[in-house]
Amino acid sequence: MVLNVELEFRNLKLGEKIRDLRLAKRHTLRQVADKTGLSIALLSQIENNAVSPPVATLLRIAKALEVNIGFFFREEESKDLAVVVRKDERKKVFRRMHSEHQDGGYVFEALAYKKNSKHMEPFLVEFEPRGKEKLSYLNHRGEEFLFLFRGCVAFHYQQEELRIKAGDSLYFDSSIPHSFRALGGKKAQGVVVVYSEE
Repeated sequence: MVLNVELEFRNLKLGEKIRDLRLAKRHTLRQVADKTGLSIALLSQIENNAVSPPVATLLRIAKALEVNIGFFFREEESKDLAVVVRKDERKKVFRRMHSEHQDGGYVFEALAYKKNSKHMEPFLVEFEPRGKEKLSYLNHRGEEFLFLFRGCVAFHYQQEELRIKAGDSLYFDSSIPHSFRALGGKKAQGVVVVYSEE
């Protein structure tokens, strides 16, 4: 499963798209680092497809390069007012929590990457089980919504832990550093909708 997802990530050529867009806009890695708050080393790893970035990081890069996050997932521009992404067309990206850990993290699939000029980004997300000590907190300006349809997850923010079960939903301010982990030793799945003020 993970190998297939990583292969699909490489096929997306996400790093090349980011690098090509950065160069087309005549930005240096330093300029993008300053705009995003990310390190030059991390940006270089992303551009070289050595690291699969999480959604929050992609949102920062998209803002710095003045595109919608969906730009990185689509293969061609669409001006349609309504688009369908078929099950076999979804784009999967595997995200490691840290480069030094091979502990998984989560897999997300872009569900509406064909639509341009949108205010929300929906993803199908698979959460991996892991311990609290391996949590990595992310944040970005905006809001997120989660509907969990399989399993159980712990949502961590501000020294708090909320348990979300299948059928539950969660809406939160994503500017607060937050993290998820699947519970019970089993993967969990849900739909996450991200709205970014960026």
